[in-house]
Amino acid sequence: MISFVVPAHNEQAYLGRTLGAIHEAAKTIGEPYEIIVANDASTDATAKIARENNARMVDVNHRQIAATRNSGARAALGERIFFVDADTTINARAVAEALKAMDKGAVGGGGPTWLGKNERIPLYARLLALFALIVPKLAGFSGGAFMFCTGDAFEATGGFSERVYFGEENLFALALRREGKFAGLSEYVLTSGRRVRRISGLQILAGAVRLAFSPIKSFTRRSFGEKVWYDSNRADDDKMPDSLGVRISNGLALIILIVVLTEPIWRRAPSWLISRETLLGKIMFITNIIICHIGLLFWAPAVILLVNLMRQKRWTGVIQSTALIAFCVWNAWGATQAVIWFWPWIWQGMPAPGL
Repeated sequence: MISFVVPAHNEQAYLGRTLGAIHEAAKTIGEPYEIIVANDASTDATAKIARENNARMVDVNHRQIAATRNSGARAALGERIFFVDADTTINARAVAEALKAMDKGAVGGGGPTWLGKNERIPLYARLLALFALIVPKLAGFSGGAFMFCTGDAFEATGGFSERVYFGEENLFALALRREGKFAGLSEYVLTSGRRVRRISGLQILAGAVRLAFSPIKSFTRRSFGEKVWYDSNRADDDKMPDSLGVRISNGLALIILIVVLTEPIWRRAPSWLISRETLLGKIMFITNIIICHIGLLFWAPAVILLVNLMRQKRWTGVIQSTALIAFCVWNAWGATQAVIWFWPWIWQGMPAPGL
């Protein structure tokens, strides 16, 4: 039996579509299944929609997605558990690939997500979404929109960490990898862009910098991700702010992203074109300073991966974790050197680093 667990808080706008897609995918697969909606203190029509779509209800009051997913999974009757976010539309191909991976010995895994063509989001966010297509397969991690595991693996890992308020899916992926093979799927599912629709590009960059300098507090304090992950007001989820300030912010975020992605090309450009006296050179310099500060983020996963390495039970997991640690430390150390040089240069006029 397959159990689909859907955490939901005030999800009347998306839930019907999500549950309909689960029914369609499961019926195509042809195996017995159940749908569990973990209803986390909803005040709208979430419960009504769940009942209308033949879902079993588990009422909780956590206001934390990790705890809500866990409550749904603990009520599951199936030997294989799929976690599907309430704004995510799955398909039979992704479910079939996940089942095949578990048939071959995977204890769990996750699938990439993509944004539907009708989703209204800033252009920079659509470019960033490309990474959500390739990370699960290359790095063995997954976003929480579509994850799966065996019932035994869920019990062995204890489920999603309830000590953090976001990033819990990555910790769960690490825990699963300690138990066995983690499968990164090729088939993608569709999810909404509401999280990036309601905040500006510069807000995201500011949050990333704050996360880089205070990772523990950021992960463990609800207030850090309150507006993005836990805001109860879903009435305006489909509306994208269109003020001049937001347009400028998103435009700057797009420029920064383009400069970052094309930097290897620009580094080979003639020096007169990218010197700091030119507009392009100034943009590249400022962008690199921002990216170096965000690059400090790599220290947090390096430490987490190191702890995970010490608890690793499989030699393939040791190899994967070691490679990821090396990648994170390499990026973090380069960013740290640049940041150490940058601030004395600003305060005391010391020579700028070679950025």
